[in-house]
Amino acid sequence: MNDVFSLDQKTLDKNYWEERWENQSTGWDIGYSSPAIEEYILQYSNKGANILIPGCGNAYEVEFLWNLGFTNITILDISKTAVQILKDKYQNKKGVTVICEDFFNHQGKYDLIIEQTFFCALRPELRPQYVEKVHELLDEGGRIVGLLFNRNFEKDGPPFGGSVLEYQNLFNDDFDIQKMEECYNSIPSRKGSEIFINLKKKI
Repeated sequence: MNDVFSLDQKTLDKNYWEERWENQSTGWDIGYSSPAIEEYILQYSNKGANILIPGCGNAYEVEFLWNLGFTNITILDISKTAVQILKDKYQNKKGVTVICEDFFNHQGKYDLIIEQTFFCALRPELRPQYVEKVHELLDEGGRIVGLLFNRNFEKDGPPFGGSVLEYQNLFNDDFDIQKMEECYNSIPSRKGSEIFINLKKKI
C-alpha cells in the first residue's frame, strides 16, 4: 500500500478514503475475490443468509456470492466514489444493497460478516469498537469470517498489522474462536502474512 498520502497530514476519515479513490490509490485491491473467502463461501449452505461486507472497496466477493445464489448481500463503504462504482456495477443484481455510510453508524442484523482488508484499515485504537460493533450487527449464531494480517508493518498504516495473540485477546470475550490460524491459500504476495478467522458470536 505504498502511496503519496502521509498520515502526518491526513486523518483516516471519509475525506482521506475519498481522496484515495479519486486518485485511484487503492493498493489494497487485489483485483479479484480472495481464494480463502471463496473456499469458505463454497461450503456455506444458507443461500438466504443476510451477509454484510463492510469497508468493501470493489467488493469482488459480491459477484462470487451472487453467482452461487446468495440473495441478501449488503456492501458498505465510506467513499462516495467507491459506492457509485458499485451501484453502477451491481445495479442489475437483485438482492445486492450498496450503502455509503460509516460502518460504526450502520444498523442491521446479519448472519455473516465478511472481513477483507477493512479491519486493517482502521486505526488500532478503534479495534475494541470494531469488535463491539460486529457483535451488535450479528444475529444469534452469526459469524465473522475472513482475513487479518499476521504481521507488523514498518510504516504507519493503513494497513495496520497485528498478531494472533493480540486478536485472541481482542475477540475472545465476545466470540467463540472457531478458527484463527495461518491462511494456507493466501494470494502469493500475502503468503505467510495472513490468518483466516471464523468467529462465532457468543450469546
